Amino acid sequence: MFDNLNWWEIGALLLLALLIFGDRLPAVITDGLRLVRNLRNMARNATGDLSRELGTDIQLEDLHPKAFIRKHLLSEEDEAAIRKPLQGVYDNLRADVSGVHDDLKDVASAADLRSNGTRSGTATSSSSAPAPRVSYDDAT
Repeated sequence: MFDNLNWWEIGALLLLALLIFGDRLPAVITDGLRLVRNLRNMARNATGDLSRELGTDIQLEDLHPKAFIRKHLLSEEDEAAIRKPLQGVYDNLRADVSGVHDDLKDVASAADLRSNGTRSGTATSSSSAPAPRVSYDDAT
């Protein structure tokens, strides 16, 4: 649960909690643990009731609609039959997207080379005499 926190951050959080709640901190921790325990018991009771009503063993992870359908309504053959036509479309789409991605990389690298080339070219031409201005009369 606290994988992304180091010991200093956990200590700082505990110190902050102590400053905020003061003498009531043990009571707040007890109330929080009681709340978590009650929520777990309610979840266990709900899954037990569902298991009894449906006649199958249900876990909390099975309550997600996709997992429920996959586990209790579809067989493995049905699932494979549903995925087969979509897998080809997915593969084709993935190949097209990777092709477009490669093309964009090529265009970006070419634009980067051109912009680097014009920067160095304009730097050398700006140090020499400025280019003559073209007016509308010269073009006609």
